[in-house]
Amino acid sequence: MGTFLFARQQRETIDDKSALLFKRSESSPEELGRLREQLAQTDLTREQLGRELDARTDYLRALQGSQFYISIDTARHKMQFRLGRDVVRECDVVVGEQRTIKASDGKTWTFVPLKGGFTVVGKETDYDWTVPVWLYAMTGQPPRQQTVRNGLGKYVVVLRNNYVIHSPPPPDSPLQGPKPGSFLVPEADLAAIWPRISTETRVYIF
Repeated sequence: MGTFLFARQQRETIDDKSALLFKRSESSPEELGRLREQLAQTDLTREQLGRELDARTDYLRALQGSQFYISIDTARHKMQFRLGRDVVRECDVVVGEQRTIKASDGKTWTFVPLKGGFTVVGKETDYDWTVPVWLYAMTGQPPRQQTVRNGLGKYVVVLRNNYVIHSPPPPDSPLQGPKPGSFLVPEADLAAIWPRISTETRVYIF
């Protein structure tokens, strides 16, 4: 009985959030219309739908607020640094592809492009990057101890599970292009917003 009541409560919560998101309003911002359309065209499980609704309703609240935040539109390949509804800076973003990497010993790593609402875990610049084993497996090279200065890029914003928003890696890095499942943006754009990014910054990825 307890499990049934919990499942019913979860369904009702999702239904309430769905009603909020899809409620028509003359004052709704343009972003709300886009989110409605994207969500209507997305094939999601109930659990995934719950996460999507959490992120999107949180994003809509951010539009009404006065805090800086980052939004990434994976369909338009655009990243925006915003203050409420105002776009402070916009740039192109390259989304790292979804892939599963398998090493010769059978170990695998799966990277799925991140979506949802997240809080920044940390940020790195002027750091020494130890090349991970999965990257050697991806490039077909034998693993070895290698450290590259700013190997992921000069500026790295760390999200959960080591997904990142990063600037282009240097020429001597074995990673060229975006980290799988992560997000590559121009160095100048990330540098411009760098001082405003903290562990309180929210990131919305759709």
